[in-house]
Amino acid sequence: MKERLLSFKGGIHPDYCKELTRNKEVIIARVPQVAEIPLVQHIGAPATAIVKVGDHIKMGQKIGQANGMISAHIHSSVSGKVLSIEPRAQVGGIVPTVIIENDGEDELDEIIVGKSIEQLSSKQIIEIVQEAGVVGMGGATFPSHVKLCPPPDHKIDTVIVNGAECEPYLNSDYRLMTEQPEMVLYGLKAVLKALNVERGYIGIEDNKPKAIKVLRDLCKNENSIEVEVLETKYPQGGEKQLIKAVTGREVPSKKLPSQIGCVIFNAGTTAAIARAVKTGLPLIERIVTITGKGIKEPKNLLVRIGTTFKEVIEQCGGLKDGYAKVISGGPMMGIAQGSLDVAVIKGTSGILALMKDEMTEVNPYPCIKCARCVDVCPIGLLPIKIANAVQAGDLDTAMQLNLMDCIECGSCSYTCPAKRPLLQYIRLGKSKVRSKQH
Repeated sequence: MKERLLSFKGGIHPDYCKELTRNKEVIIARVPQVAEIPLVQHIGAPATAIVKVGDHIKMGQKIGQANGMISAHIHSSVSGKVLSIEPRAQVGGIVPTVIIENDGEDELDEIIVGKSIEQLSSKQIIEIVQEAGVVGMGGATFPSHVKLCPPPDHKIDTVIVNGAECEPYLNSDYRLMTEQPEMVLYGLKAVLKALNVERGYIGIEDNKPKAIKVLRDLCKNENSIEVEVLETKYPQGGEKQLIKAVTGREVPSKKLPSQIGCVIFNAGTTAAIARAVKTGLPLIERIVTITGKGIKEPKNLLVRIGTTFKEVIEQCGGLKDGYAKVISGGPMMGIAQGSLDVAVIKGTSGILALMKDEMTEVNPYPCIKCARCVDVCPIGLLPIKIANAVQAGDLDTAMQLNLMDCIECGSCSYTCPAKRPLLQYIRLGKSKVRSKQH
């Protein structure tokens, strides 16, 4: 009997293009001679530099201090000398960046010591995660220790590991789950203990059968942890969509997953938590999928934070003649880059290069009122009406239509036969609302 696939209402089925790197094992990337480490690699307040020019830095040493609860520490991915601390263009804009000349020694900070879950209390696990600067590695980069400290009235009973990786082209989570499933499981156990929760799930789309098998084999003696198979559909990895698929619960408008008893962690994030607990290492490297028809040799690389896109792409043979665009992340939610001198950060899941013949200039047509954008919206919004309101400068109407609930997945723009830039207008509207609030 065929297993029932879990899913949600709405969504789309784009060409996933994962075959370029699906079966390529993770290779350790070359360590950069000069590491450019931004002090903004997370949602929330930027970290403050706690080193100065000329300081000798050890690998894993804290170089940026978090500012407040919604922030994250930043650590050096190499040992060496601080050359400068200056604003530089990075994936998220121009941000303060610590430039470190690598001495090639990888001298580890002496305070880095591994522990085991059994010898740690819930509070100690949370402190380790916070000190390690772990953030959401699926792209959101929300500080993980905050999720481990829900308000007292949010009664958490379920933890879900997001192994969906629904974004086209990307395979970093898939390779992690396939090659290091024990780290994903160990990280989940650490999260369960930190939250004092017994029930855990690992959700994986059905286009990743090998990952499903290895994790199910690993979890066969785990009474409180289950691997759930999800329908391959975008955006299956969205928090609200994953919760609906796995538990049947719906996160109400303007509410958080924790308010209905759920906490979600990306597979890469749980592995980073496992590493922080077992080895004491902070988040200083991550798996990155370098892919697309514009890359000569697509690969999955384990990259040190602070390595430039240019250096990473060079390790994949470079860019092909005729490439048109380089994107940080995937094609649906990624950010196009104007330079390859930006650095890999904690949230860099992929680097995608597209060719000119894959790009088309689109002239939008008037809406034909087909309602396809409404059908595919995973949140149940009215994208065309929100976009029209923003275009007309009517933010009040856009807000009444729940503008801020949009998860910016891009399903509406993808499916629109009139090629209306719906997501761009919605993002513009959200930006205008936020600027007014500040």
